[in-house]
Amino acid sequence: MDLYFEVTGNGHPVVLVHSGGADSRLWTYLAPLLSKNYKVIAFDGRGAGKSPSPVTEANYVEDLLALMDDHDLNQATIVGHSMGGQIATEFALSYPERVSKLVLLAPSLTGFPYSEEFVQYHIEVSKAAPDIDKMLEVALHSPTYQVVNNSQNKDLNAQMLKHHFERMLKWPSDFHITWPHPPAIERLGELKPETLFFIGDQDLPDNYRVADYFGKVVPNIRFSVMTNADHMLPLTHSEDLYREIIAFMED
Repeated sequence: MDLYFEVTGNGHPVVLVHSGGADSRLWTYLAPLLSKNYKVIAFDGRGAGKSPSPVTEANYVEDLLALMDDHDLNQATIVGHSMGGQIATEFALSYPERVSKLVLLAPSLTGFPYSEEFVQYHIEVSKAAPDIDKMLEVALHSPTYQVVNNSQNKDLNAQMLKHHFERMLKWPSDFHITWPHPPAIERLGELKPETLFFIGDQDLPDNYRVADYFGKVVPNIRFSVMTNADHMLPLTHSEDLYREIIAFMED
């Protein structure tokens, strides 16, 4: 397995899948808490953190499968944040027998029709390239980061995002992500694992629209809204997440 990973604790396995723009440092506070009760595997996705960069394409769902196979994990609880939640959802749809429970932290969703405002934000960040400091300035201005920007983890969040931009600018021009077909939005009603869905009360409207869609079509799901929280829940609300995830897993 060529992806960087860290394993802590013992017991039922929990695999943590970080968001885009971040790496396994996203779990700096949550992983040690969960490892008191479980075997926790936190890894850097391809092109993130200490893992190798993609060549021309990346299949994050198959990377997650390879990671579990490499660790002889027949089944695990999968926890995914943002794009990591998108990966976790796709994985649970493709390999439901490998997921004991699914925990989603403000996930994105393959095939979801995001708003023009949401798309334009990402375009503006890209237009600032290759000036990484400018990219960082534009990116961090989003409501996505307004709570974490006023927290003790402001610097950690900015460091991860800057590292992501530095690596992303070196990826091949023809790089693309391969997702399962049909997209998850067309199969979401088939999601089998019991699911716990978190979202911050100050997260983006688009992420609430995704949450609403999950609520309408996923048969076995419960929701938790974190107060005084934006999109970066693992950096600002680790204790709250830990308590609810533990209760969910032991239910």
